[in-house]
Amino acid sequence: MGAMSPTHWLIVMGVLVLLFGAKKLPELARSVGQSTRVFKGEMRGLKADAESAAITQANPAAAESATPTQATDQQSIHSPIR
Repeated sequence: MGAMSPTHWLIVMGVLVLLFGAKKLPELARSVGQSTRVFKGEMRGLKADAESAAITQANPAAAESATPTQATDQQSIHSPIR
């Protein structure tokens, strides 16, 4: 009763064809594949963000050295032209 045998898979596929129709199944599979790709991409992005945050927390000196540079760039943008 553990794993599904090939016969069980044939029965499942037959039921799916009866429920959704042979024309709808490729569309459903395509949309599930696209959703999976989007989900994986978002998870990679979240992982990269978490890793960069961990690096920033582990090395605060690097984060502090970047802040003054950004501040001087912002000051030069907002300072009046002489």
